[in-house]
Amino acid sequence: MTTNPDFSNLPVVVAGLGVSGISAARVLNGLGASVTVVDGGSGEGLRARAAELEALGVAVRLGDGASLPEGTALIVTSPGWAPDSPLFAAAAAAGVPVWGDVELAWRLRRPLPGTGEPAPWLAVTGTNGKTTTVQMLASILAAAGKRTAAVGNVGVSVLDAVLAEEPYDVLAVELSSYQLHWAPSLRPYSAAVLNLAPDHLDWHGSMEAYAADKGRIYEGNVVACVYNLADPATEALVMAADVEEGCRAIGFGLGAPSPSNFGVVDGLLVDRAFVEDRTRNAAELGAVEDVNPPAPHNIANALAAAALARAYGVEPKAVREGLRAFRPDAHRIAEVGTVREVTYIDDSKATNTHAAAASLAAYRPIVWIAGGLAKGATFDDLVQGAAERLRAVVLIGEDRALIRAALERHAPDVPVIEAAEGQTGAVAMTEVVRTAASLARSGDTVLLAPACASMDMFTNYGERGDLFAAAVRELADLGE
Repeated sequence: MTTNPDFSNLPVVVAGLGVSGISAARVLNGLGASVTVVDGGSGEGLRARAAELEALGVAVRLGDGASLPEGTALIVTSPGWAPDSPLFAAAAAAGVPVWGDVELAWRLRRPLPGTGEPAPWLAVTGTNGKTTTVQMLASILAAAGKRTAAVGNVGVSVLDAVLAEEPYDVLAVELSSYQLHWAPSLRPYSAAVLNLAPDHLDWHGSMEAYAADKGRIYEGNVVACVYNLADPATEALVMAADVEEGCRAIGFGLGAPSPSNFGVVDGLLVDRAFVEDRTRNAAELGAVEDVNPPAPHNIANALAAAALARAYGVEPKAVREGLRAFRPDAHRIAEVGTVREVTYIDDSKATNTHAAAASLAAYRPIVWIAGGLAKGATFDDLVQGAAERLRAVVLIGEDRALIRAALERHAPDVPVIEAAEGQTGAVAMTEVVRTAASLARSGDTVLLAPACASMDMFTNYGERGDLFAAAVRELADLGE
């Protein structure tokens, strides 16, 4: 149940002037809190956002992300602020609690008319596949006739969703490890951890801390803790969780499922968890061809979404309809075009090694475009697993040397060309695509799956993918 906290005149600090910080500041101000926003930056964009909040009566302190205003009773932080930030050290010393925007939203949930209970949360986390899975889940729920939305780290702000004038029946909630770290009260109806691989270790401090924050999503689950049969670490998180009596562990995988699991049989997605006599029976949920695109990791995403929907009570027909209606976002294994019998694939969203491995496993032979900001990652396992699929590699970005070293160790015969240093944006990507085209042969795939973040050369992964697509179109226009 919601705790319905009283924020009247409560001195609250909001850390960060990004999208979630602005949303939290507006909500808290509307609830009568005395709000001060702090942000270590001071650029023109931040000043403009600050002016908008100040017009509402919110105090803003730019260039100050460390000091705690006297009398502060609560901090609501944006997800990106690391736990070792000076502001939080000051809060710990003063005994001031720190919430994230998800924690605030959880505590502000309101009962649905006629039920006395808030809308259930079906929550998803994992190193990769979160957004796609949550969007698939929302599509399935909509096909079942439910008023729903993909919220959290995607789509609608979770705060906006819980305070919507017309309430939602059920929410499909994407949660990052950052958000879970700052959400101690969260208790989803059912939840899934899709996979676990090293990521954001500079923020969490260790793989153990990262996994522990991911595992928070299972706390208090009511019906199902959904985990990946191919990733034992996800099952370990289920075993460690404190759940409601009767909550079940439900696995998903690409093979034929055992009882209580979801899987694939003869090209069909099947449920052996939420059926009568699951030792003998299974429910057909759709076909592999209903998944867009039907790459192995995306079929796994579909099974996880289906498991959460079935845990909520959705009928098999709606699962099939929802998967058929789903369209993936840009930059997620998107086919950009074919030029001179070479296919160009944009998976700019593959910003870590785990995501890149999924893309590399879907094609062969590949001219791989890789590199950027490594975020503390290592590349030996990735390269070793993909070596036999590689025709050539084009390296970009600040941490390219890490990938080159892994290639020298595990794929020494694969040609490697490094893009010119110092170039960024469209100029850099045009060169990269032309270089990749010169290395490719008829029937090959040129794959942008960088395994790294993009901010050293591009505004974000979206711009990186857009410029890749533009460079491919230019290549086609030139007839090269």
